[in-house]
Amino acid sequence: MIGAIIFVISTAAFAQFALYYWRAMIAGVAEHPVSERIRTAAGITAAEIGAQDFRSILMLNDLSPDLRGPNGNFRIIRTYYAAVKRLGSLIPGTASWANAEMATLSRYAAVLMDQHLERNIASAAQMRGI
Repeated sequence: MIGAIIFVISTAAFAQFALYYWRAMIAGVAEHPVSERIRTAAGITAAEIGAQDFRSILMLNDLSPDLRGPNGNFRIIRTYYAAVKRLGSLIPGTASWANAEMATLSRYAAVLMDQHLERNIASAAQMRGI
Protein backbone atom coordinates (compact mmCIF):
# COMPACT_ATOMS: atom_id res chain seq x y z
CA MET A 1 0.00 0.00 0.00
CA ILE A 2 2.81 2.41 0.86
CA GLY A 3 4.49 1.55 -2.44
CA ALA A 4 1.32 2.52 -4.34
CA ILE A 5 1.09 5.84 -2.50
CA ILE A 6 4.74 6.62 -3.24
CA PHE A 7 4.18 5.69 -6.90
CA VAL A 8 1.13 7.98 -7.20
CA ILE A 9 2.92 10.89 -5.53
CA SER A 10 6.00 10.37 -7.70
CA THR A 11 3.89 10.23 -10.86
CA ALA A 12 2.06 13.42 -9.88
CA ALA A 13 5.34 15.20 -9.15
CA PHE A 14 6.80 14.07 -12.47
CA ALA A 15 3.68 15.24 -14.35
CA GLN A 16 3.89 18.63 -12.66
CA PHE A 17 7.58 18.95 -13.52
CA ALA A 18 6.88 17.92 -17.13
CA LEU A 19 4.15 20.56 -17.44
CA TYR A 20 6.40 23.29 -16.03
CA TYR A 21 9.23 22.25 -18.33
CA TRP A 22 6.92 22.25 -21.38
CA ARG A 23 5.61 25.72 -20.51
CA ALA A 24 9.17 26.98 -20.03
CA MET A 25 10.15 25.62 -23.46
CA ILE A 26 7.18 27.39 -25.04
CA ALA A 27 8.02 30.64 -23.27
CA GLY A 28 11.65 30.37 -24.41
CA VAL A 29 10.70 29.90 -28.04
CA ALA A 30 8.08 32.66 -27.83
CA GLU A 31 10.78 35.17 -26.88
CA HIS A 32 12.40 35.00 -30.34
CA PRO A 33 11.56 37.81 -32.75
CA VAL A 34 8.94 37.33 -35.45
CA SER A 35 9.67 38.60 -38.95
CA GLU A 36 7.56 41.17 -40.69
CA ARG A 37 6.70 38.59 -43.38
CA ILE A 38 4.78 36.45 -40.90
CA ARG A 39 3.07 39.49 -39.37
CA THR A 40 1.96 40.71 -42.77
CA ALA A 41 0.84 37.29 -43.98
CA ALA A 42 -1.19 36.72 -40.80
CA GLY A 43 -2.66 40.23 -40.94
CA ILE A 44 -1.16 41.32 -37.62
CA THR A 45 -0.85 45.10 -37.48
CA ALA A 46 -0.14 45.57 -33.76
CA ALA A 47 3.42 45.99 -32.50
CA GLU A 48 3.06 42.97 -30.18
CA ILE A 49 1.48 39.67 -31.05
CA GLY A 50 -1.41 39.19 -28.67
CA ALA A 51 -3.82 36.49 -27.59
CA GLN A 52 -6.32 37.51 -30.27
CA ASP A 53 -3.80 36.77 -33.06
CA PHE A 54 -3.68 33.01 -32.41
CA ARG A 55 -6.49 32.26 -34.86
CA SER A 56 -4.83 34.33 -37.62
CA ILE A 57 -1.55 32.49 -37.18
CA LEU A 58 -3.29 29.12 -37.29
CA MET A 59 -5.17 30.14 -40.44
CA LEU A 60 -1.82 31.06 -42.00
CA ASN A 61 -0.49 27.67 -40.94
CA ASP A 62 -3.47 25.93 -42.54
CA LEU A 63 -2.99 27.92 -45.77
CA SER A 64 0.70 27.05 -46.05
CA PRO A 65 1.08 23.27 -45.72
CA ASP A 66 4.71 23.36 -46.84
CA LEU A 67 5.63 25.41 -43.77
CA ARG A 68 4.28 22.95 -41.25
CA GLY A 69 7.46 21.14 -40.24
CA PRO A 70 7.58 18.72 -37.31
CA ASN A 71 4.98 20.57 -35.18
CA GLY A 72 2.81 21.32 -38.17
CA ASN A 73 -0.72 21.19 -36.91
CA PHE A 74 -0.20 22.57 -33.39
CA ARG A 75 -2.70 20.05 -31.93
CA ILE A 76 -1.37 20.23 -28.38
CA ILE A 77 -0.99 24.00 -28.54
CA ARG A 78 -4.55 24.39 -29.85
CA THR A 79 -5.88 22.20 -27.05
CA TYR A 80 -3.92 24.07 -24.39
CA TYR A 81 -5.03 27.43 -25.84
CA ALA A 82 -8.69 26.35 -25.74
CA ALA A 83 -8.34 25.08 -22.16
CA VAL A 84 -6.68 28.29 -20.98
CA LYS A 85 -9.27 30.41 -22.77
CA ARG A 86 -12.10 28.47 -21.16
CA LEU A 87 -10.46 28.67 -17.73
CA GLY A 88 -10.01 32.42 -18.11
CA SER A 89 -13.66 32.90 -19.00
CA LEU A 90 -14.98 30.62 -16.23
CA ILE A 91 -12.85 31.97 -13.38
CA PRO A 92 -12.60 35.77 -13.49
CA GLY A 93 -9.54 35.83 -11.22
CA THR A 94 -7.48 33.97 -13.82
CA ALA A 95 -8.44 36.18 -16.76
CA SER A 96 -5.21 38.21 -16.81
CA TRP A 97 -3.06 35.07 -16.45
CA ALA A 98 -5.06 33.37 -19.21
CA ASN A 99 -4.64 36.36 -21.52
CA ALA A 100 -0.87 36.40 -20.92
CA GLU A 101 -0.65 32.65 -21.49
CA MET A 102 -2.66 32.88 -24.72
CA ALA A 103 -0.42 35.71 -25.93
CA THR A 104 2.62 33.51 -25.26
CA LEU A 105 1.03 30.68 -27.24
CA SER A 106 0.31 33.08 -30.11
CA ARG A 107 3.92 34.26 -30.18
CA TYR A 108 5.11 30.64 -29.98
CA ALA A 109 3.05 29.66 -33.02
CA ALA A 110 4.25 32.75 -34.92
CA VAL A 111 7.90 32.02 -34.12
CA LEU A 112 7.53 28.41 -35.29
CA MET A 113 5.91 29.56 -38.52
CA ASP A 114 8.75 32.04 -39.01
CA GLN A 115 11.39 29.37 -38.38
CA HIS A 116 9.74 27.01 -40.85
CA LEU A 117 9.60 29.79 -43.45
CA GLU A 118 13.30 30.57 -42.95
CA ARG A 119 14.20 26.89 -43.36
CA ASN A 120 12.18 26.67 -46.56
CA ILE A 121 13.82 29.81 -47.95
CA ALA A 122 17.29 28.44 -47.08
CA SER A 123 16.45 25.11 -48.71
CA ALA A 124 15.19 26.83 -51.85
CA ALA A 125 18.36 28.92 -52.05
CA GLN A 126 20.47 25.81 -51.60
CA MET A 127 18.56 24.00 -54.34
CA ARG A 128 19.06 26.96 -56.71
CA GLY A 129 22.79 26.81 -56.01
CA ILE A 130 23.06 23.15 -57.02
